Amino acid sequence: MSPRKVYADQADIGTPLVRELVAAQFPQWAALPLEPIDSGGLVNAIYRLGPDLSVRLPLRPSTAGIVQREQAKLAALAPFLPVAIPSVEAIGTPTKAYPGEWSIHRWLPGAHPSPSTLVDPRGLATDLAAFIDAFRQINLPDRPPAYPGERRTRAPMASLDSPTRKAIDDLADLIDTRAALASWEESLAAPYDGREVWVHSDLTPSNLLVSPKGRLTAVLDFETSGLGDPACDLFPIWYLLPATVHPEFRTTLNTDPPTWLRGRGRVLSQALTVLHHLKDTNPALATSARHAISNVLATP
Repeated sequence: MSPRKVYADQADIGTPLVRELVAAQFPQWAALPLEPIDSGGLVNAIYRLGPDLSVRLPLRPSTAGIVQREQAKLAALAPFLPVAIPSVEAIGTPTKAYPGEWSIHRWLPGAHPSPSTLVDPRGLATDLAAFIDAFRQINLPDRPPAYPGERRTRAPMASLDSPTRKAIDDLADLIDTRAALASWEESLAAPYDGREVWVHSDLTPSNLLVSPKGRLTAVLDFETSGLGDPACDLFPIWYLLPATVHPEFRTTLNTDPPTWLRGRGRVLSQALTVLHHLKDTNPALATSARHAISNVLATP
């Protein structure tokens, strides 16, 4: 099993290649069982290595030190957070067969939550609010920006305006474009005082793990985490949590109306973009995006 094709320049990755890389560079783990994981992600091919490890290979190989920066960031953040996050156990070097850095992580147990099968929505909302609040309190000397591609202005959502409007236009056969445009423009106009805190910036179900009892056990994928608008971490409201727990979640995080609107807009923008690009190639992410869009457009 090889990862689904996402990019034209995607590396040719398969189980034999991963076995070869592990055996050559980390022989202490060469005898462990290796199993591909269909994560539906857009960044890494993931393989489970024995009971306690996973192998991650970027779909687009790079030698730009991305994996080392990830290792340093995760190690710095972990002591401040109330649930487990990934830890990089080893970093593999490029080869002719795979011309980029790759990594071995500690395996984190749990399952991705689904909005239709939440066991304990209120408990999960409490856990997520505690994670977001703890993240906001972090104060480290290294202060990278979240979403580094966005313009660093007092209105950072402006950089999302053009692609969001294009996605709305291109999805005319799938969504209520008039409602989507009205919602987006209302969020785009919400004021922002420029206050920045540490944010994860992508708290979607595919980046969360829960226990059989429905409580949060781990958060994944910190690639775009950094300093940003507090609204960036309101994603669970529209992607995952039922409306019955929204008021408590919002109050716990001291979310004022402008922040709520900006958060709603960011969710809409991301979900529209995901649906636009992946509706035919990644059913799981497209379904999650549709759910979020539906919830945003149902919000008064």
